[in-house]
Amino acid sequence: MADLAAIILAAGKGTRMKSELVKVMHPLAGAPMVAWPVESAREAGASRIVAVIGHQAETIREYFAGQADISFALQEEQLGTGHAVACAAGPLAGFTGMVLILCGDVPLIRSQTLRAMAQTHAASGAVLTVLTTHLENPCGYGRIMRGFDGRVIRIVEERDATPEERSLSEINAGIYCADASFLFEAVSRLGSDNAQGEYYLTDIVTQAAERGLRCSAHPVADPVEVMGVNDRVQLAEAARHARRRIAEALMLDGVTIVDPAATYIDRGVVAGRDTTVHPGVHLAGETRIGSGCIVESGAVIKGSTLGDGCVVEPGAVIRNSRLGNYVVVKAGTVMEDAVVHDHAAIGPMAHLRPGTELGPQVKIGNFVETKKITMGEGSKASHLTYLGDATIGKNVNVGCGTITCNYDGVRKHRTVIGDDVFVGSDVQFVAPVTIGRNSLIAAGTTVTRDVPPDSLAIARAPQVNKEGWKLKKREG
Repeated sequence: MADLAAIILAAGKGTRMKSELVKVMHPLAGAPMVAWPVESAREAGASRIVAVIGHQAETIREYFAGQADISFALQEEQLGTGHAVACAAGPLAGFTGMVLILCGDVPLIRSQTLRAMAQTHAASGAVLTVLTTHLENPCGYGRIMRGFDGRVIRIVEERDATPEERSLSEINAGIYCADASFLFEAVSRLGSDNAQGEYYLTDIVTQAAERGLRCSAHPVADPVEVMGVNDRVQLAEAARHARRRIAEALMLDGVTIVDPAATYIDRGVVAGRDTTVHPGVHLAGETRIGSGCIVESGAVIKGSTLGDGCVVEPGAVIRNSRLGNYVVVKAGTVMEDAVVHDHAAIGPMAHLRPGTELGPQVKIGNFVETKKITMGEGSKASHLTYLGDATIGKNVNVGCGTITCNYDGVRKHRTVIGDDVFVGSDVQFVAPVTIGRNSLIAAGTTVTRDVPPDSLAIARAPQVNKEGWKLKKREG
């Protein structure tokens, strides 16, 4: 909607969080709490968004940096919600459409609800529409007062309400849609004659009624949408609802999630059809998982891309990595900032450190560690090996216990191994060295010089047998 803007109230500190971090920046299922209402407003059609900020304003600015549709209004003193909206008048100067007012600590409001609310407001002829819901226990919320014709005539904050008013179950959700011309004129006339000495946004309802202007209510059936977050208990509850929504959306798109209540999937995660996610899995960040994958219990995948048909076994951790199709990541493997091409197999208990790139059909076995290496198609290092700062060609066999000795105490040096090289067990490459293609490095060799192609390299200390040594040792 080109004629729709949004104000996000995000200036409060949130003392009940008992945190050094401002409340609205606490993470909720993969994004700061305040990012949720911002995205809902955007999806509802708001073309301009103003965030009213105060405590840790720069932290919030930095998070939204580069998002062209968001501007900021600074509320230096937190003098109430009405004052906060008044602070947003500057960035919206000249705007004549409808304005949504959302709370940065009410993260679960759906864009569909906001869109329906704006449409209802536009059709009703009201100058102000209030989002309401009914609660069995409305303690802490402002109560909706209606006139004989059903219109909203007043909102009473609980601390200012009479016992009869407190008995009402319809509450103010703190979310509004208003005509811009009415809204900014009304907040400029607010007073602070109340128990808190604040400028209540709710008082503009009374202003509308006194001037004979229409104020409507838009009810929402699910109270979860309007639950506020004031402490860490409520934050955890909101995260539970958010993740349930995320899981439901994925399941409706063809993903099998064995136990949604025991699976932790953040906002922004994408998974293809016929992928199966088992309990205890954490999928975070901008993770993309292809079709037909299996992610087994306890796996953690953050900010990574997996192709079709991948298998991630229990306890694997994949961070900021890119995997091709039909890659198998076996149990207990850890990888970070790695690239793995099609049909590779990693682990179990392997460690791929940043800068690792493995070609198609590469095998990295148990207790192998890699760092800043490229490994060509069909090569393998099956077990108990460290490969760092190395370029390894195609069809190379790296034997058990091989080490690239890449650090001399001052600088890192590179090992280069050509195609079709066979490296025996317990070999040390003292970099910088280059091994020519089709060479064989004998078991137990310490390589300190380049090896030409088609060569056999052997560097072992001569074997000495001391006959009778054990007998003499016993006699001594």
